[in-house]
Amino acid sequence: MTPAGSRDVPVHRFRVSAFLPRRLEEEGLRLEEVTQRAGLPAGFFTPERIFVSTEELFALWRAIATVGRDPALGLKLGSAACVEQHDPAAIAALCSQSFGDAVQRMARYKQLTCPEEIRTHAARAETSVEFAWVLAREDEPAILVDVCLSWILGIGRRGTGERLLPLRVELARPAAHRELLEAHYGCRVHFKADRNALVFRSPDLERPFITHNADLLAMLGPQLDQELRARRGAETLEEQVKATVKRLLAGRRPALGTVARHLAMSARTLQRRLGESGVTFQEIVEEARRELARHYLGQTSLELVETAYLLGYEDSNSFFRAFHHWEGTSPGEWRSAQRTRGAGAANPP
Repeated sequence: MTPAGSRDVPVHRFRVSAFLPRRLEEEGLRLEEVTQRAGLPAGFFTPERIFVSTEELFALWRAIATVGRDPALGLKLGSAACVEQHDPAAIAALCSQSFGDAVQRMARYKQLTCPEEIRTHAARAETSVEFAWVLAREDEPAILVDVCLSWILGIGRRGTGERLLPLRVELARPAAHRELLEAHYGCRVHFKADRNALVFRSPDLERPFITHNADLLAMLGPQLDQELRARRGAETLEEQVKATVKRLLAGRRPALGTVARHLAMSARTLQRRLGESGVTFQEIVEEARRELARHYLGQTSLELVETAYLLGYEDSNSFFRAFHHWEGTSPGEWRSAQRTRGAGAANPP
């Protein structure tokens, strides 16, 4: 399928903070060495707005980790980013009424910079906050995970004015630098987990922010919301439908009418407009399922039955048949091949 319409910056490319180059130099890293090791062009950091793909971003952060040689670098950069005065999204988060309100605001405005989602999940007395790179085809670098999680925690600590402590931190990576990480987060770190997440006591999300500023938020909120609407308006209808389907997939297959309601249009209008673009709703659903299947199998340790459920299949056999149609192999064989390829890349001869 070829998306109708085009624009200067495709949705798979997103903005890198202009704050990053200065912070890298403050930490003693040479920008030329970082970009060269990442395989990025000379002058990469020169433009006022730097746009990259997910693959380029991951390569950049792997290079930063290699050149920096400091296992605490991601924690430092993430903590510093939470107080950056020129980041409107961070300022809006700090102006929020509570930590939970700030997390929701960050999740909303994160869409302005990259195809990354901040997801929260409440279960009994715990609430987890995790990042998901929706277009990733490889594991995110450990240093980038540290940046993201310490950024969230830094916002919480600065906003509450206290050393907010998670119940635990879950990391997908093998155990390394446990003492350093536990000293920073102030809690136990669980390695080889199924996700990268901060897990808080649910009441912690209700803790008020001493940095709450209703007047400043009233100024920033509309500006960011307008930019978000403009970005969504720049997306093709197919991209909007696919993104909505991905959000709704979990134990069920979203109906055309349900997706239409989320996009503020009638089912008949949605069907007609998709037809004019040369695609069907079913084709978009299948493409969304295929992209998510590759993500779940390649980036998580979910059981195949759990993956089938998250993709909206009633039974695992239906998922297996669909996946074999997409990839020409079974989900288990595809996952094994990806892990073998990843191990080969990590340990070149």
